[in-house]
Amino acid sequence: MHTRLLGFAAAVILAVLGVMSPAAQAAAPAVDAPTCLASKGTVEYNSATGLWTCIDGEHDGEPID
Repeated sequence: MHTRLLGFAAAVILAVLGVMSPAAQAAAPAVDAPTCLASKGTVEYNSATGLWTCIDGEHDGEPID
């Protein structure tokens, strides 16, 4: 009985996190490369994430759209 309850709780938690994840990504403001460069930043590729990122400047750490 406890195993079923634990499995159900885990499934509900994962479902909620799955729904919230795309909303959090969409809410994050994306910056483009010219904006990053204009704010004294550099555009660098992060091979760990597979994303281009603005480094330094006003948009430090923000993903490049």
